[in-house]
Amino acid sequence: MKLIQRLKKKVSRFSPKSRSFPIVAALAAGLYPLLYVYYSNFTLVCSWSQFAFYVITFLLLPVFVFYIARIASDRLHLIGRYKPYIIPVLNITFFVFFMVLVTYGFKKKILVVVLLLAFILSIVVFKHIKKVVIMQLIMSVIAFFMLIPVLFVPFKTSSEWMQQPDDIEQAKFKKKPNIYIIQPDGYANFSELRNELYNYDNSDFEAFLLDHNFKMYENFRSNYFSTLSSNSSMFAMKHHYYNNVKGSAHELYNSRKIVIGDNPVISIFKNNEYKTFLMLQKSYLLVNRSKVLYDYCNIDYSEVPYFTRGFGVTKDLEIDLEKVINENKETNNFYFIEQIAPGHVSTFKNDSDGKTKERKDYIDKLDDANGWLKNIINIINENDNEAIVVMVADHGGFVGFDYTLQTRIKQEDDELVKSAFTAALAIKWPKGEVPEFDNKLKSNVNLFRVLFSYLEDNVGYLEHLESDHSYLMINEGAPNGVYEVMDSLGNVVFKEITD
Repeated sequence: MKLIQRLKKKVSRFSPKSRSFPIVAALAAGLYPLLYVYYSNFTLVCSWSQFAFYVITFLLLPVFVFYIARIASDRLHLIGRYKPYIIPVLNITFFVFFMVLVTYGFKKKILVVVLLLAFILSIVVFKHIKKVVIMQLIMSVIAFFMLIPVLFVPFKTSSEWMQQPDDIEQAKFKKKPNIYIIQPDGYANFSELRNELYNYDNSDFEAFLLDHNFKMYENFRSNYFSTLSSNSSMFAMKHHYYNNVKGSAHELYNSRKIVIGDNPVISIFKNNEYKTFLMLQKSYLLVNRSKVLYDYCNIDYSEVPYFTRGFGVTKDLEIDLEKVINENKETNNFYFIEQIAPGHVSTFKNDSDGKTKERKDYIDKLDDANGWLKNIINIINENDNEAIVVMVADHGGFVGFDYTLQTRIKQEDDELVKSAFTAALAIKWPKGEVPEFDNKLKSNVNLFRVLFSYLEDNVGYLEHLESDHSYLMINEGAPNGVYEVMDSLGNVVFKEITD
């Protein structure tokens, strides 16, 4: 409180007529939105390039505009007539503009409406601009103190959890087929789709998979409930337990960096002279602009806006995949292909239309996903018939929930828990030669360890499989923390994970 009182006194000394006031007002307009970005979305904006961009946008740009506007008002008579209004209008409109950007992204209709309202408001309150600036700076001080614990996350988080218990990272493959990992986001397992919550007849697509020599793995499940937490564990071949950050509402730190290449799976493929391809329908994995360690990605960072949640860039994976397959016939290749479909029920409570309508929407998207999967599999078969083709989901569709974050409330209904973690797995093994140890494929975390055992013909790697448990961060209905919610047999349990 003393700090805030001192801040109010210092700003109160400034007069809107002071030569320094435009600079203070400019910094006040951008400082809180800048801090808000980092406090509320740290894992999305944790690269140095983003930091430089945001400092220029939120701080330096307003200072430049305010300063030029003040000079112009001093020297140009036509503008000088409106001098009392210039700084209030700039301060409030910049502040509102930035807040809309960091909250909703660049939405033209929303921006037009709120900027018009901000302009009107600034005309009404122009005499009280000092109070507005003081309020903005106070908000910035509060946001800064809230941000401090978040800034310590990188220092508290290490990559030691990805260290392997054996020499699998030195694996030397005896077989080197091309490998395609196709990930339809949120595609529930075939067994779960038949159950009461989903109640979906998927027999047509199942028949398609059988006709194309796929083996379907029923009751397969994910270990974590979100795309990033599930895939970071899958590519690390290890459990991270959300780094056991109790009560945290934020995603696993550095999860995007791990998924887009900083993981042992990609290192193993490269050590075996594979070219690696990251094929994305959306730019979701690229939002925080981490370095892509795949040899190729079909989305370039020049296409990804700085103000984005990752869904603004859309690629046609059928076109992109066929192109890269045909251009890379002479090498051994690994492809990770991610399609944001069928997805899942709405993420947030305010966006939900209720569990009945959410289920219907999911089923409609599942029909579309089946059509896309057939096309992708046909493209692979026509161009690369001897490959290993893996269709594996990252988590379930959450059908039965009103919204996905409802999973963070302790659930009493076992079927709801299964709906969140159910995940499809189907594999086309070369020449139909299914390894005898494929019964070890029960959850995402062990997928690549089993594949590498097959490629090197080394069952010793199977001695260090991770548990097939599934985990959730719970923040309601039980003490905040990380809990095991499914055991290795697929039974629903509820056990807190402690350090």
